[in-house]
Amino acid sequence: QNFCQTLKLFLFLIDVSRRPAWDLKIDQALLQVHNELVNENLTVYWLSDYCYQCLYQELISVPMNSIGTGPVDSQHAVTLIVNGSNSKQICRIHYHFGEFGNYSLMVKNLHNNILQFSCNIIINQNPFNSNLRMLLCASHYQEIKSDLLLIHSIELIRNWLYKKMNPRETDRLINSMCFMICFPLRRLALIIMVFVNYGGGKYWFFKHQSWNGLTVADLVFPWFVFIMGTSISLSLSSMLRRGCSKWKLLGKILWRSLLLFLIGVIIVNPNYCLGPLSWENLRIPGVLQRLSCTYFVVAVLELLFAKPVPDNSTLEIPCPALRDILPYWPQWLFMMALETVWLCLTFLLNVPGCPNGYLGPGGIGDFGNYPNCTGGAAAYIDHVLLGEKHIYQHPSSNVLYQTTVAFDPEGILGTINSVIMAFLGLQAGKILLFYKDQHRQIMLRFCIWSVVMGVISAVLTECSKDEGFIPVNKNLWSISYVTTLSSFGFVLLLLIYYLVDVKKVWSGSPFFFPGMNSILIYVGHEIFENYFPFKWKMQDAQSHSEHLAQNLIATSLWVFISYVLYRKRIFWKI
Repeated sequence: QNFCQTLKLFLFLIDVSRRPAWDLKIDQALLQVHNELVNENLTVYWLSDYCYQCLYQELISVPMNSIGTGPVDSQHAVTLIVNGSNSKQICRIHYHFGEFGNYSLMVKNLHNNILQFSCNIIINQNPFNSNLRMLLCASHYQEIKSDLLLIHSIELIRNWLYKKMNPRETDRLINSMCFMICFPLRRLALIIMVFVNYGGGKYWFFKHQSWNGLTVADLVFPWFVFIMGTSISLSLSSMLRRGCSKWKLLGKILWRSLLLFLIGVIIVNPNYCLGPLSWENLRIPGVLQRLSCTYFVVAVLELLFAKPVPDNSTLEIPCPALRDILPYWPQWLFMMALETVWLCLTFLLNVPGCPNGYLGPGGIGDFGNYPNCTGGAAAYIDHVLLGEKHIYQHPSSNVLYQTTVAFDPEGILGTINSVIMAFLGLQAGKILLFYKDQHRQIMLRFCIWSVVMGVISAVLTECSKDEGFIPVNKNLWSISYVTTLSSFGFVLLLLIYYLVDVKKVWSGSPFFFPGMNSILIYVGHEIFENYFPFKWKMQDAQSHSEHLAQNLIATSLWVFISYVLYRKRIFWKI
């Protein structure tokens, strides 16, 4: 019954999409400029609120006593400047247009005085609120959650029976702390990542931020890195307790890192769209490549210094309250040295044509003073070591800031802070190990770490989006981005731990199944992204509703595929 309801929902999303007759794109409105001045030709310029210190861009030129028409951005509020002859400013208007709305900007003389002007915006046709579709989908998926919980409860019973017949394999799979605590956050991040990569219904908050700041799309990858660090701590401790050789574990780490890197470079490579894959256009950095390098550094570091933690561990150290930190001081020194390297390269490296320590987007940002300095030192290092054609060609900054320089958000310099992010997740794992079954202590430490990371972020950013010392920036993986998302990560772990392990009121459904085949789901959704039934030709490609329906269907299909694989006990691990 719920399957039929879901299908009806998708059909409804497609059928009710409504757009005006004129040719507008998603997140645009129509603006008609009525120039009623008898002696002035008008030029209208615009600037989005989300474009920091940007140059105004020309929108419409309108001769005297005529009407000019053009599209205007409706994602965010914009500032319009109306200039007359000789660049004389007539008026300035701040307004947030609605998607597919029809507006008129009336410019005329005030009281027949040729030196005074009035500018007023009139709504000719009300905009279309496409966000209602998101609310409808959220409420509908909440209705079918009970069925998914029931299915998952049945699966847990089956696992318990299977454990009795095969205790060794199932104990490792079902009863580990990582299975109960780490997987829900990793599964959640994976599902959101798939939905975002498929387009997120073309909503701006499901796209990566153009430069500074955060959207939903900017949250999932660092959380995945964070929980990977937690998993490393728990899994290595478990294997060392079972007597596994460190050399054998090192071999597994090397092999897994190599496989992740090769899969990212050869199979999941966005530069396929530029033509047949060859060395000329091979993108070397990437999501899996960064996961590979991050996993290798953090896992090897943990393997070098970590010791198996007994179930009833009570290490004798001078300060028992810091028993999850003090024994690992060499790791902390290594991480501080790494962060020092990032800070020195970012703020001291001499980048030709750019000021030292430049963290801006270039393009029309910073009033157009540094158009080719996108990313500063981070981009410069990638260009020198990898070459321009071997990095990402279409960064998110080129939409709003109109940048023309290739920039890779998974570049070399940002990988340093990715390692820091995973190490903070590793610290969360140590808390779970050293304070096992001490619910209050675990939650208290998660809370303290969240507050500490939040305070560091507040200092670095000065609690602003663009004005701080080091703004939160996903493209650069700035240290403030790491501390902010780590703060969120500790909060999420605290909530999941409370719901799953303390109160036992949630089992991780409906995100359980994709987490059991996370690499397969990620690689599969990238490879088959443009194939039916994950994608099809739309009747109206400028409709949020159709994109939302298509992306939800594609994401739901991967959840269903992961469920089938789970039922068949097919798990692809590397």
